[in-house]
Amino acid sequence: MPYLDPPAEWRGTTVQVCGLWPYGAGSGTPTIGVPLGRSLLSNATVCCDPISWFTRAKLIHNPSLFVLGQPGLGKSTVIRRMALGLAGYGVNPMVFGDLKPDYVDLIRALGGQVIQLGRGRGTLNVLDPGESKAAADRLTGDARRALLEDTHSRRLNMVSALITILRRTPPTDREETLLNTALRVLDDKHSGVPVLGDLLRVIREAPQELRTVALDRGDMDRYRDVTEPLESSLTGLLGEGRLGETFAAPTSEPMKLDRPVCFDVSGIDDSDDQLQAAALLACWSYGFGAVAAAQALADAGLEPQRHYFLILDELWRVLRSGRGLVDRVDALTRLNRQRGVGMAMVTHTLKDLLALPSEEDRLKARGFVERAGVVICGGLPREEMPRLGEVVDLSSREQRMVTDWSTPPGWATDETTVADPPGRGNFLIKVGGRPGIPLHVDLTDAELAINDTNRRWAK
Repeated sequence: MPYLDPPAEWRGTTVQVCGLWPYGAGSGTPTIGVPLGRSLLSNATVCCDPISWFTRAKLIHNPSLFVLGQPGLGKSTVIRRMALGLAGYGVNPMVFGDLKPDYVDLIRALGGQVIQLGRGRGTLNVLDPGESKAAADRLTGDARRALLEDTHSRRLNMVSALITILRRTPPTDREETLLNTALRVLDDKHSGVPVLGDLLRVIREAPQELRTVALDRGDMDRYRDVTEPLESSLTGLLGEGRLGETFAAPTSEPMKLDRPVCFDVSGIDDSDDQLQAAALLACWSYGFGAVAAAQALADAGLEPQRHYFLILDELWRVLRSGRGLVDRVDALTRLNRQRGVGMAMVTHTLKDLLALPSEEDRLKARGFVERAGVVICGGLPREEMPRLGEVVDLSSREQRMVTDWSTPPGWATDETTVADPPGRGNFLIKVGGRPGIPLHVDLTDAELAINDTNRRWAK
C-alpha cells in the first residue's frame, strides 16, 4: 500500500470499554496526583506531584521534585499547576522567598498570604518567635521544652547568619557564646517581643552572666574589648547599617499557618546581594519555625495535621545568595519526609549547581538531584546531556526528545504568525531507571491570568 490510514483511537474507562475487541490497551500513565497534562505518546492524562506519589501512589520514597529546563519553556508553570492542585487536596504551598516574583498572583488567587520584604516594603524581626511562642504556651512537658529550644536555636543561628553576611566571615566561638547567653538573658528580662536593638542593649549593660562567659576576669575594660566587635556588627544590623531596618524593626506582617504563604522579596534589587541573601535566610528561618510549631501542635493533638509544599524556584540564585543556604537546602532534602514537607526545586541546568564557589557546596548541590524522588526535564541543550546522564538514566531517544525541545521558534516576526518555542509546555518525567513519561501541559483559562511571567513586556 502506498498509503496506510492510521486506525481511529478512542479513550474511555475500563467500565466503558471492557467489551471492545480488538486492540484494547491500558494507557500506562499514573492517575494519582495533580493532573499535569496529556502524554505525548498516547494522549492519556498524566497525573503527578511529589506528595501524592509519596503518600498515596507509593511510587517514590522521598516527597521531592527537581525541575530542569531552559528559560521560557514553562518550568514555573508546571510547578504552579502542582501547587494549585495540591491546594485542592489541602496541602498548603509555601514560597519562602519569591525573587521574580512568579507565585504572588497564584497565592493571592488561592486566598493565601503574601508578605513583602525589602527596603520600604516590609520588615521581619529575626528575634520574633512568631507562632512558636503561642504554640509553646499550649504545650506541656518535653514537647514544650523542645519547641522553645528549637525557637532559641533558630534565632541564634539567624543572628549569627546576619553577622556572617555583614562581615563575610562567621562570628567567633566566643561571640556565639555571648549571643547565646545574651538571648537567654533577654528572654528572662523582656516581657514583649524583643528586637535587635534590645539584644545590643543587653550586651552593653554587661550583666554578670555575660561577663562570666566573656572571661573578663573581673575587668570591665577587658569585657568592653571582648564585646566591641560584636557591638559593632549588631549596630550595623540596625537602621543605620547596610541592611537598613529590614530586620531590626518589629515584624510588619506575622505569618499564618492555615493558608498558602509567599514571601515576596522581588523588591530587593539583584545588586543588593547582602540584603537579598539576608532576606532569604530570614524567610527560611521564620517560615520553618512556623512549620515546626504547627507540627508540634499536630503531634500533641491540638491542631489538625497539615502538609506543606515548599517551592524553591530559581534555585541557583538562592544557593549563590549567601553562605549557609546550601547547607539548609541539603538538610531539608534529607529530612523533608520527617517534617511533613514536600519540596520542588527549580533551576535551568545542572551547570548552575556546579558553578558554586566551593567544591564542598558543589557536591552537596549535586546530591539534590540524586536524592529527588522525581526529576522533570524540559528543553535542555545538548551539552547538558552528559552531566544529566550521571544522575538520571536517559535513553538516547529521551535525550533526543529533550534536546529537540530546546530548539528556538521560527524566524517569523509578524505578530499573527509568530509561534511559541516548540518545546514550550513539554516535559519528561523521570523516576529512577523507569522509562520517562513525556507530556504536554496546557493551561486552563483560569490559569492564564496568573501565569504571565512576561507582563513587564506586555503592551
